[in-house]
Amino acid sequence: MFTAGGSRNPLPRPCHVLVLLNPRGGKGKALQLFWSHVQPLLAQADVSFTLMLTERRNHARELVRAEDLRRWDALVVMSGDGLIHEVVNGLMERPDWETAIQKPLCSLPAGSEPGSKRAYFPSGPQVTKEDLLTNCTQLLCRRLLAPMDLLSLQTACGQRLFSVLSLAWGFIADVDLESEKFRRLGEIRFTLGTCLRLVALRTYRGTLAYLPAETLASRRGPSPARAPQAPSDTHVAPLEQPVPPHWTVVPEQDFVLVLALLHSHLASELFTAPMGRCSAGAMHLFYVRAGVSRATLLRLFLAMEKGRHMECHCPHLVYVPVVAFRLEPKDGKGVFAVDGELLISEAVQGQVLPNYFWMVSGYRESPPSLKPKSQQRPPPAESR
Repeated sequence: MFTAGGSRNPLPRPCHVLVLLNPRGGKGKALQLFWSHVQPLLAQADVSFTLMLTERRNHARELVRAEDLRRWDALVVMSGDGLIHEVVNGLMERPDWETAIQKPLCSLPAGSEPGSKRAYFPSGPQVTKEDLLTNCTQLLCRRLLAPMDLLSLQTACGQRLFSVLSLAWGFIADVDLESEKFRRLGEIRFTLGTCLRLVALRTYRGTLAYLPAETLASRRGPSPARAPQAPSDTHVAPLEQPVPPHWTVVPEQDFVLVLALLHSHLASELFTAPMGRCSAGAMHLFYVRAGVSRATLLRLFLAMEKGRHMECHCPHLVYVPVVAFRLEPKDGKGVFAVDGELLISEAVQGQVLPNYFWMVSGYRESPPSLKPKSQQRPPPAESR
């Protein structure tokens, strides 16, 4: 079974990269930032480049689906998390996807929600905007690569897609998508969107089920062979069938939000998972039950800037590391946001594909293999 795990040589010196840049990212200054902050560092590090500007939604997806990837040593994406989402899904849609997804990727922040960029720093203080862009460019100049997990998703209508950061439903997804009209304000759009959504707080009825990481670690056996046409999701049953009996099921109820997150930060100033990097093959799952007050929810998001929201000990907030999940909306309310991109509200399930692609990163080694470990606060008992 293919994974990107193990060791890999750094990018060559000199090297040639394809830069895909969204000139409308963030406040519309991405191209200016590239020439002022990125290009001088690349020139000093002997990294040449071909620059392509994206012109429309899914343009990057179309480009990487059709390009001869042998021309470049790596693909560099300069935008928000949406563009790296397009690139990964374009690579996975190619006939030679198993080879294509091994092409090293690099993500440079120029959007208003660079959550995935924080995945590439093993430690250090939170940084934003130009500082984060400079740090990420310096990682590219150092040429170090690390394997990254990928979240494989299936929907009730048969759609297959892949996430590099998160899937959100409820409050977070609404804020992400409804604040799009304030994009030119930069990251303050999320603060404004949060305040507006708190005023008109909604709940979303659904059923949630998941496979806890500890359960899988205790049951792990040989991995089944995978069909060559596409990566297989070995831990999930077809959506029309019940979840496997060893999964945990949260009974149908009203939620404020559900969030599946691969990395520590949902945005550069939202330290959502302070408990640390998950083991390879696992992700962070958070959900907030209905009944939480607006004041408490506001305190949680304010504390999240410093990663201290778990210290609030909110009884409505539940966290558990998982390897797979299924979420079934029941009332048609809300939408899903996958790496910030819209997905209609219907049953969806996903599982982590461990160490699946290579990313320019500050990490020198892959995360540890999945194994049992204690949690700071166990989730409440649900049905199994």
